[in-house]
Amino acid sequence: MPLTADTTKFVRFVRRHPRLFVLTGAGASTESGIPGYRDVEGRWMRAPPMRIDEFARSAQGYRRYWYRSMHGWPQLARANPNAAHAALARLEGQGRVEQLVTQNVDGLHRRAGSAGAIELHGNLHRVVCLGCGAPHSRKAVQDALERDNGRLGPADAAGCAPDGDADVAAWHDDSPSGDFLPPTCTRCDGRLKPDVVFFGEAVPRDRVEAARTGLQRADAMLVVGSSLMVYSGYRFCEWAVQMGKPVAAVNLGRTRADPLLALKLEHGCGEALALLAETLAA
Repeated sequence: MPLTADTTKFVRFVRRHPRLFVLTGAGASTESGIPGYRDVEGRWMRAPPMRIDEFARSAQGYRRYWYRSMHGWPQLARANPNAAHAALARLEGQGRVEQLVTQNVDGLHRRAGSAGAIELHGNLHRVVCLGCGAPHSRKAVQDALERDNGRLGPADAAGCAPDGDADVAAWHDDSPSGDFLPPTCTRCDGRLKPDVVFFGEAVPRDRVEAARTGLQRADAMLVVGSSLMVYSGYRFCEWAVQMGKPVAAVNLGRTRADPLLALKLEHGCGEALALLAETLAA
């Protein structure tokens, strides 16, 4: 990707603000084969993720989530960090990332080498028991799901969303999914929940405060691959402006924070960030 007028402005922005607070969203992981939630206008491209009240209070909702997740997990588990993740880890190594915060739950930033990343919404690779709090690995849960439900078909039959949910047919009690056996805790037989923040659930306060502290230390904010339609991410743009820190974004399409942006680069995250890291290193 060559330097253009727009990418030159982007590089200059980062040079003027060498300590960045970086917030990433689903667009940072699409090049890893994980589809996003929204189109370029910020509209849902699929049904919104399950809400916490349906998951925690409805036996049918609990079974439906794990049935769909069983089918979606293999695609997410196979995903590898892409050029955007690698470039951000490289920028962190150059001392240009004061704090990286991700709204994604795929764990790809840490795998790419961004050891200090704050996973605002948790990590889908971890599972916790709602009864006794025991931790479980998502791989172990998947193994149990496939062992107990092998008669229902292959677990990699459909694509997944950023939260590991699968694009499969709607749940019907009289369909094969009605015979589905959801996972339970091996310690207390309680319900299991992926260690992520569901819609309708609050982000843990300690994560928010740690991220806000990182923003206070930074010179500017950079949004990567997020429409910012969810307030848990958008509020960092509001806080940055209140602190007098400029906000830039690399994102294909509209964002909720467009009126707040000092600079916007509408380009794929991987190429733009790789160019940035390479130019700054030179």
